[in-house]
Order: sequence, then C-alpha cells, then structure tokens
Amino acid sequence: MTALSQLADAARAWPFEEAKKLKKRLGGKAPAKGYVLFETGYGPSGLPHLGTFGEVARTTMVKRAFEALCPDIPTKLVAFSDDMDGLRKVPTNVPNQELLAQSLDKPLTQVPDPFGEEASFAAQNNRRLQRFLDSFGFDYEFKSSTETYQSGEFDEALVRMAETYEKVMGIMLPTLGDERKATYSPFLPISPVSGKVLQVPMLSVDAGAGTITYREPETGDEITQPVTGGSCKVQWKPDWALRWYALQVDYEMYGKDLIDSAKIAARITSALGGPAPEGFSYELFLDEQGQKISKSKGNGLSIEEWLEYGPAESLSLYMFQRPRAAKKLHFDVIPKAVDDYVTFLEKFPGEAGEKQLENPTWHIHGQDRVPAAEDGVSFGMLLNLASVVNADDPGVLWAFIQRYRPSGGPESTPFLAKLVDHAVSYYRDRVAPTKFYRAPTKAEAAAFTELDTALAAFEGQNTPAEDLQTAVFTVGKAAGYENLREWFQALYQVLLGQDQGPRFGSFIALYGVAETRALLQQGIRGELAAPTAT
Repeated sequence: MTALSQLADAARAWPFEEAKKLKKRLGGKAPAKGYVLFETGYGPSGLPHLGTFGEVARTTMVKRAFEALCPDIPTKLVAFSDDMDGLRKVPTNVPNQELLAQSLDKPLTQVPDPFGEEASFAAQNNRRLQRFLDSFGFDYEFKSSTETYQSGEFDEALVRMAETYEKVMGIMLPTLGDERKATYSPFLPISPVSGKVLQVPMLSVDAGAGTITYREPETGDEITQPVTGGSCKVQWKPDWALRWYALQVDYEMYGKDLIDSAKIAARITSALGGPAPEGFSYELFLDEQGQKISKSKGNGLSIEEWLEYGPAESLSLYMFQRPRAAKKLHFDVIPKAVDDYVTFLEKFPGEAGEKQLENPTWHIHGQDRVPAAEDGVSFGMLLNLASVVNADDPGVLWAFIQRYRPSGGPESTPFLAKLVDHAVSYYRDRVAPTKFYRAPTKAEAAAFTELDTALAAFEGQNTPAEDLQTAVFTVGKAAGYENLREWFQALYQVLLGQDQGPRFGSFIALYGVAETRALLQQGIRGELAAPTAT
C-alpha cells in the first residue's frame, strides 16, 4: 500500500466509507472490463438544477476517494442523459411553452428548443449540464441515451430483455395499479407514424427475432419492429437496469425518493444476468418552503443563480456536507457556505495527513490540488461592508479592503476578487431590496453614544479587531445588556438595516474607526431610518 492509500484506509469522511464498500465488493481488484465505472443519471426534461449537479459532484468525491484507496485500479465516470424519454409535461420555467406542448410524448431529442439556440430541448439541457460540469473540472464521459440506443451499444442488452420479458414483467406488474397493469410493457416503441414514445401493450414479443408487435394508436394497424437500433426505448426502472447491465456500472447514487426504484432495478438487472451496482441514497434538496426541488417546476436555486452569488467551491462544499440530511437550497445558505469553505481552506495546510483527508477541500479539489488560502476578508464581512456603503461597484469595496489588507488586490488575491464581485451582486439583488433600518430607543441611543466615545480613543491607530471587539463588548455590558446578543442585534438593526451581522470589531477594523463613529452618530440621530435611507 502507498502512504496515501494507508491514510485513505483510515479516513472516515463519507466518500471514503463509500469507496471502502466498493473496494470490498470488488475484492480489491479491477473488474473484468478493466476499470471501475461510476455513473450518474440525468433526465433532461427540464433545466438542470443543483440536485443534478450535486449527484455528479458527490459521485466525483467517491471516485477520488476510491482512487486514493485503490490507486492501481482504473476508474471512469459516465454522466448519462436520458434524452430519449418522451416529454410527458411542459416545464413551467421555460419560454415558448406552446411550442413544447405541440411535442408532448416525443423523444426529448425531437422536441424543439424553446430558447431557439440548440437542435432540440434535450440538446439545450445537455449543453447546460456539460457546461457546468466542465467549469468545475469534473473528469467524466457524457453519454446520450438517444445516441447509445441508436448506435447499437444497447442492442445486446435489449435482446436480452426480450429474452427475459416474462421475468421483467413478473417483477414490474406487482408494483403497478390495475389500470397501468393492463397496458404496461417495459418496451416503449417509437411510433413510425407520430414519432412519439408510445406507452402501449405488447401484442407479442419475439426474442428470437428481437422484435415487438403492438397496435399503432393513431391508425389501429398492427406493427412489428425491432427492439434494437433505436426503434424503441425501455421504460423507467427497466431502463435503469438495462443501463446497469449493458454498461456494467459499479457504483451509482440516487435520491432518497428512488430507493424503491433502485431495488426494483436491481432485481431486473439480476434477471438480465448481471449484478446491480453499489449504491448510496442521499436526502433530497428542498426549496425555501420545504418542497422538493423539481426540474419541471423550477423551484429551488439554479446552478446559474448560485454561481452568480458565490464561487464554485462553496457550492461543492454544500454538496459535500451531510449528504444524508435534507437541505434547503435557497439564497440565504450561500454566504455561510462561502465562509465555511474559506475556513476549511485555511485549516488544510496545518492538518496532519489523515486529517487532510477529512477536510472537505481535499474532496472538492482532489489530491495535491488544494489551493493555498489567501489572506483576505470573510464573505460575510464583505456583504456587510457592501450594505453600509451601498456598494454597486467592486472598486468601492477595494478601497476599504486595501486599507485593511494593503497586500490585497484583484491581481494578487484573485479568490478575494471573486468574492468582492459576488458580494456586490448578492447585496444588489438579495440584500438591498429587503433592508429595513429602525431608529434606536433612548436606551440604545445612550449606549451608542458611549460606544462612540470609547471608539474615539482608537481613532488614527491601527488597532487589532479583537481589541475593538472587546471595546464593543465592554460598552454593551456597561449599558446593562445581560444578553449581549440583544446588544449586537440593536447595532445591526439600527446601523446595518438587518437582524444579523459580522463580528462588530472586525467590521470596525475594515470599515474604519472614524467611519464607524460617523455611522453611529447617524444612527443616534435616526437619520439611517429616515425614508430616504431605506
């Protein structure tokens, strides 16, 4: 064993636990095909959302952990798009919905692109997904269901499903209601008349000839066509099993809502004559109201939205953390994710080898690719600074930052530069519209006056943030605040127009003592709460 594989064997982070399960399954050896295949599946019936990205990110983390654990076994990651599925309903978050409505039940690769940019709706969604995956540097092979079926890559598996048709039906029918049982077939022929993906009962299945016979709904004609060559699609659950069998998938994770589907697909894979992959079920992502995010509804955050307000690394961290816990995907989680990432990055160099493998940044970036942390400013602090100065230009923030961190600048600290841009965008779109200042009470105004007096002693000096924080604490205690949280909340509400904020000493150090005193005086006079300031 290498030094890294020894450390990996002792590591307890969840990707390593998954990698160990896979190693045990394989007996520590490469499978007959010569590599270990990790797969992720995506249905391009709607715009890709963060759940789609999360599955690729998390699978990549398991793949990296496995590579550290078993460095001599080759690996491959396939991102599979189910783009031959029929369009069953029109997503609510795309333009030209009438155009899509005219193509219901047609394969997604035959549905027009409502954005007018690509050859089909599937091509639009596939392009978006690949663009994001590429921007994160994922090492993957993209596979299109349409291309895979039409190229003949699935032909052997499709014939095998025809041979085991009765077994597959025996597995599926008990899971269906009476109405669906009457028409169910794992084979969905592509109609030569309408081009639609048909959900029709089979009149016969000829395994020897590799054909199916059904009645065309539009003409009533009896039609016989091959199961191979892209003439038919296999229905969900059997299709999942077909893919596992044909590609010899070794590992695939899925959402909690698909646990039962995965069990059925595993039984069908066994009926076909192959093993089901090792699996991992993760909890679902929820929107701000606690509802499951959906491609067709477009609720929850899009990948584009997260990357507008936070760096890619923060999104990867959010995916790494607690995969078996349901998590809400909304704008308010972004600032914490950004600062958590920075904290882990700062800790990484000082950690011993085994601890580094527990650090999320190792899983986000990969072995020997974790970047050095920059001496910068927290994202939360940038947001609060942007809030005070009503920043709509990154240059305004840089003027304060460079006084606080003279070595900082867009070129010398590129990650900080990204955070500054994100902070301006987040403040403009997510903070400014909701800001609400209030006037101080008499007691608060008196305490603010005392704080102003205390800060006067530090004016013109390069005072550490901790000393400034101590001064704020001291004034709050002297003012009779038994719960200092209430003291800080009063500062945030009156001076920043919000309920929460940064460590106030750090804020003073960044914003400036003189500037903070002027802000206090504005707050004392009630000027910040005036209609012109909201």
